[in-house]
Amino acid sequence: MRRPRLLIVDDEESVTRTLQLVFEELGYAVDTALNSVDAITALANGHKYDAVITDLNMEREDIGLDVAKAAKQVRPAPIVVICTGYASQVNTRSALQIHVDYFANKPVDLEELISNLDRLLARRDEIKSGKGKR
Repeated sequence: MRRPRLLIVDDEESVTRTLQLVFEELGYAVDTALNSVDAITALANGHKYDAVITDLNMEREDIGLDVAKAAKQVRPAPIVVICTGYASQVNTRSALQIHVDYFANKPVDLEELISNLDRLLARRDEIKSGKGKR
C-alpha cells in the first residue's frame, strides 16, 4: 500500500518539524516548507501530495490562502487544511470559496487533526474508486 504524501507549510520550524514527526510516525511521507513561496514552488514542480496542511499567516497575513489556491489547482487536487489562530469572516469566506477541506483553529488538537485528515482522505479514496456517493 502506498504511503500518503503530505506537505506541511508553516513559518515556525518547530511546528513543521513536530507535525512532520507525528505524521511520519503514522506512516505518511512528509515534505515541509517554511514559507508560501517554497510551498507553491513544490506544488508547481509536479510534486503530488495527498494533502497539504498550511498555516494561514506566515510571511504576510492570509498568505496560506495562496498556498491553498495553488494546491487546489493541482490535479488530482490534494486535501487542503488551513491552520490558524486568527480566523475572521473574510478569510473563512475566502477559504470556503477555494474549497478548503478543513479549517483548524490553533492551538491545533493533534488527535482531531489526524482524525479529520484520515476521514477526508478515506472519503476521497471512496469517491475515486466509485464506492462513495458524490
